Amino acid sequence: MNILSTSRIADADKLKKEIDAYRPLPANALKQLQEYYRIGLTYTSNALEGNTLTETETKIVLEDGLTIGGKSLRDHLEAIGHSNAYTFMLQIAGKDTVTESDILNLHKLFYYTIDPTNGGIYRQKKVFLSGTDLVFPDPGKVPGLMKDFCDALPAMDKQHHPIEYAALAHIQFVTIHPFIDGNGRTARLLMNLILLQHGFTIAIIPPVLRRDYLVSLQHSNHGDNTPFINLLSHVVYEGEKDYLRMLKE
Repeated sequence: MNILSTSRIADADKLKKEIDAYRPLPANALKQLQEYYRIGLTYTSNALEGNTLTETETKIVLEDGLTIGGKSLRDHLEAIGHSNAYTFMLQIAGKDTVTESDILNLHKLFYYTIDPTNGGIYRQKKVFLSGTDLVFPDPGKVPGLMKDFCDALPAMDKQHHPIEYAALAHIQFVTIHPFIDGNGRTARLLMNLILLQHGFTIAIIPPVLRRDYLVSLQHSNHGDNTPFINLLSHVVYEGEKDYLRMLKE
């Protein structure tokens, strides 16, 4: 099955109903699931951007506070920063909306360990992405574009299915590319925040889907958002299957 040409939104909705039947979860079970996804999302989101820590190494860094021999300081800092941003994402998942301040804090918590000067600060320089013909907005336009983007989120929420809304928010955010670095990881945190706010599970894009992920975003760069929405629907559906497996066990 081509995940870029088929949608699994209807299937994801069915599994969500099954998951809802288990809610509210016992506090201990919820905590275990949140920690499971902390490792999984941190590992995969960083790996998509070239971080070399394995999932096991990510777990050791975050849970044991140990360093991994032969791995760079930046790899370790990215894991710690993403974990901190993940905690904040969980804290605000009960809100009905996403604000500009939320997005700035997500980036700040991820990036301040790497570069405190630019954490949660809109970029002051032009940025370029290798392997793409996409031209990002000039730095001077970023604050206005981000305000317009955040102001439009409530309407997007009302007009689209939550999976579509989360996908479109990701797409529009990375098109603005508001930060000097860390845009992809912030976009995936934002995407997951929206999914959590609507009762869906964490969407983990594994490194094996990196090519499909990038190809779908290239389609979006040329005005076709359907492949990325389809990709996210498959990722959500597979994540829900895994979530249900753990609940049943």
